[in-house]
Amino acid sequence: MAASLFRRLSRPLARFAFVAAAAATLAGCGVNSIPTAEENAKAKWADVQNQYQRRADLIPNLVATVKGYAKQEQDTLTKVTEARAKATSVQVSADDLTDPAKMAAFQQAQGALSQGLGRLMANVEAYPDLKSNENFLALQSQLEGTENRISVARRDYNEAVREYNTTIRTFPAVIGAKVIYGAKPLVPFEATTPGAQEAPAVSFDSPAAPVAAPANDNTGDASAKKAAN
Repeated sequence: MAASLFRRLSRPLARFAFVAAAAATLAGCGVNSIPTAEENAKAKWADVQNQYQRRADLIPNLVATVKGYAKQEQDTLTKVTEARAKATSVQVSADDLTDPAKMAAFQQAQGALSQGLGRLMANVEAYPDLKSNENFLALQSQLEGTENRISVARRDYNEAVREYNTTIRTFPAVIGAKVIYGAKPLVPFEATTPGAQEAPAVSFDSPAAPVAAPANDNTGDASAKKAAN
């Protein structure tokens, strides 16, 4: 009777021990950590997209304001408008984060827009009335804040990607990554256009450098007189 009671008690204990061991094994294989890291990276990417969209939303008002004061900049304004249209047409969903080609297209489009904005802001230096316009100053402040948030969002996304990619390549989580999830490395955000990771200069706090005075020609005249003598 005692033996029978022991067998009845040992069976649930054995099942519990098996389940606990299986859970520990699966946890070690990244069953929980892999999807958690992936969702974190996707959330960070959503923030990157939101900040870029915020920048795109500011550009029509910026272009309209500049156009009212600087009609000579029509070519630059047209290029910025075209770059904005291109940048907003290239989208990378959370499911595309493993696709290097789609990520490169997004990075290139946003980088081209950053360069266009940089040129526009540099040209604005020549228009004092525009630089003192209240609407322009408000847009400048919003754009500057947005560029800073873009920089932070990209940094956070790249950090999340690094953590995820490290997780799926590290033993024993690599087993779960390949066998259970078929996980692929996520693509980080890297500049494909020079200056794409640098915020356009939107501050006009520093005065423009004075133009250097022309060289004094007295020295040349003195030399000529000496040669004549």
